[in-house]
Amino acid sequence: MTGKQLVLATLRNQPADRTPWVPFVGCHAAALLGMPADEYLRSGDAIVRGVSAAIERYQPDGIPVTFDLQIEAEALGCDVVWAKENPPAVASHPLESSPLASLRVPGPDAGRIPIMLDAARSLTSRYPDIAFYGLITGPFTLALHLLGPNIFMLMYDQPQAVHDVMAFCRDVAHAMAGYYLDAGCDVIALVDPMTSQIGPEHFREFVAPYVTPVFDAIRARGALSSFFVCGHAQGNIEAMCDTRPDNISIDENIQLAYVRDVARPRGISFGGNLQLTVVLLFGTKQDCMRNAIDCLTVGGTQGFVLSPGCDIPYATPPANLETVMQIVRDPYQRDVARALATAAAPEITLDMSDYGKLDRVVIDIITLDSEACAPCQYMVEAVKAVMPVFEDLVVWREHKIKARESVEFMTALMVRNVPTICIDGEIVFVSRIPSRDELIRAIQARLNRKVRHQLKQFSARVLVLAEDDDAGRATLENVRQAVKELGVLLPVEFVTDPSVRTRYEVEHVPAVVTIQNAIKSSGKVPKTEIIKEWLKELRL
Repeated sequence: MTGKQLVLATLRNQPADRTPWVPFVGCHAAALLGMPADEYLRSGDAIVRGVSAAIERYQPDGIPVTFDLQIEAEALGCDVVWAKENPPAVASHPLESSPLASLRVPGPDAGRIPIMLDAARSLTSRYPDIAFYGLITGPFTLALHLLGPNIFMLMYDQPQAVHDVMAFCRDVAHAMAGYYLDAGCDVIALVDPMTSQIGPEHFREFVAPYVTPVFDAIRARGALSSFFVCGHAQGNIEAMCDTRPDNISIDENIQLAYVRDVARPRGISFGGNLQLTVVLLFGTKQDCMRNAIDCLTVGGTQGFVLSPGCDIPYATPPANLETVMQIVRDPYQRDVARALATAAAPEITLDMSDYGKLDRVVIDIITLDSEACAPCQYMVEAVKAVMPVFEDLVVWREHKIKARESVEFMTALMVRNVPTICIDGEIVFVSRIPSRDELIRAIQARLNRKVRHQLKQFSARVLVLAEDDDAGRATLENVRQAVKELGVLLPVEFVTDPSVRTRYEVEHVPAVVTIQNAIKSSGKVPKTEIIKEWLKELRL
């Protein structure tokens, strides 16, 4: 079977010679050419050369023409910000200031659409034995690009307005699917990552009625469809299957076995979910072998497509993708990978015991990359939007797990899904963009906890347990001097009562006891500088 035949048979849940390999090469193709993504994604010739380079190196059975979820948004008037290693990010939302009636479904000559269609025609003609995927932006993600994050509140306050926008975005998806099919693509992948931000009830109300007709239209053209989602969207998998796509494709946030068990009884194929950063970007060849064989073992030999969880990062080492290709195509390499599967992966450990103890609240946003991932982008924007409320009481930072140190940080905080918001080291919002009010309440709650803790510290006492002798009086004097030099308001008590020593289990005097009832010294006269360090722990 050719690669195309293999992919099409698998998407139809028919028996195939082996598991097909479909690497989602987008901006990574620009890296193969040694050019930045912002130039690559605006040149049809570069896209053809980049995808051709990926085909030669990775020997895929199927591959997307490109992976850019801002094409439709840009054609509809959204401003975009370009990046060197990622697709552009949406920077404005037309429907925040203009009515829906001002928008028209973009034609095949709008924006960068003709660049992608010309590339598709050239590639499908050049490589007739490979299945080409035309990727279109899902209606809910496109609606968010057009409306902005306010869409989540509108779903409650003005549901009909959201339905109207979703109907328009359905029409855009329908048109885009037709353009790619006319250009020779074999599979239309509807990519709707923002659906991970809503639950099954809202999915069935606001998404299903608008994606189902798109899949029906693709089927009516004699073509096949795939429904891509990323993020922690496991609760929506059954609802996704009910929209009748030919395939469900997921990332590493969802267990592959779960998707298999939901999709297969419904006659729907499934794909995924090689780990993008930990394995493909930063892992060794052995890591890639292990991850690939794990996916192949779970997926089985029918109705499963091996692919990454999303757009392959720009800087992914080609050798890692070549390793996955060898696992798919070479039975001997699969045997080697199974033998290595029992080897323990290296453990990442960071000491986070003191994290979150600053005077200010620290918000950490764990993302794939807010420049490349729509849910990540809008989660970061949600945090930015509330910062003026707290002025300098709160600091925030993004940890893009395309950087190795961010992967280590994510592991240390025990974060398992992206995007995630942590507040002072505690996981608070997992793969869900909080509303403005929710986020403000969560931050305020943490600030309140800090204040309560500091008030307790402020009410501390310092006890000098001693005999009324030279050593005791010297210790008292040093403690008072330390308090004076630090400028703290801490009461200092000189206690000679033996029963108090017994209460604090002090065996030798003079002794100094702080609010934590921790014995700081025993049996000796501590120096003023040492006492000052103890007192710093109690400062407000």
